[in-house]
Amino acid sequence: MNIEIANRLVTLRKRNSLSQEALAEKLGISRQAVSKWERAEASPDTDNLILLSRIYGISMDELLSTEDEIPVSYMDMEEEKLPEKEIREEEGEILSPEKEPDEYVHIGLSGIHCKDKDSEVHVGWKGIHVIEKDKDEVHLDSNGIYVNGKRYDSHFFREWAGVEFPFTLLVIAAFIVIGVLTGAWHPAWVIFFTIPLFHSCVEAFRRKDMGWFAFPVLIMMIYLLLGIFKSLWHPGWLLFLTVPVYYAIVGFIRTRKEKQLQDDESL
Repeated sequence: MNIEIANRLVTLRKRNSLSQEALAEKLGISRQAVSKWERAEASPDTDNLILLSRIYGISMDELLSTEDEIPVSYMDMEEEKLPEKEIREEEGEILSPEKEPDEYVHIGLSGIHCKDKDSEVHVGWKGIHVIEKDKDEVHLDSNGIYVNGKRYDSHFFREWAGVEFPFTLLVIAAFIVIGVLTGAWHPAWVIFFTIPLFHSCVEAFRRKDMGWFAFPVLIMMIYLLLGIFKSLWHPGWLLFLTVPVYYAIVGFIRTRKEKQLQDDESL
């Protein structure tokens, strides 16, 4: 690893008041692994880089940057104050901040700022910031989504997609609509194969393991579509030969990850 990046990791850890042991516990690795990163003797893998960027509240680009300046995460920032720029009325009168109208749109180098009596929206280089009067404050940038200061990352949305999103009902409704409007009850029934595909895909992303993805179901769906629409039952069956190849690749990736974890724990 580049020594500048290693020093950056040390600075970020100390700035967040974390010991090597505490950081290692958050990452689920050994303290020795963290120590080797900070001595530039080893490099964190992609999964750990993602976790580090989340812990420190910065993007991966900022995490791996070799610039001297280390960005302040959104959680560490004081509430950003919008610039008190003078606003001109149609007649040309310059208004002071005290006379600022209740509703306006301002476009400048810092971005677009819209305000009405109930909310404010600022879209700029740092992201999108929305403030609703007496309600929620939402900030969206490359580091994630923050609602009233609480961060919701991709894990939250994977949970939502897998548990709350009514995909099965959506598929049933689509099947009924297609059948009623077009009379294509067959082959519209093939759409039901998307249900296990959707949920297995969510589970695979949640566990970061593509072995959970229902790959054979995908192959079966493709095979049926080729057979029904193109009459390619033969040689379409050759698609099934990809199933053992897929799981062989998944097994190889799993083995490498397990070996890397064992190496980290043995340090």
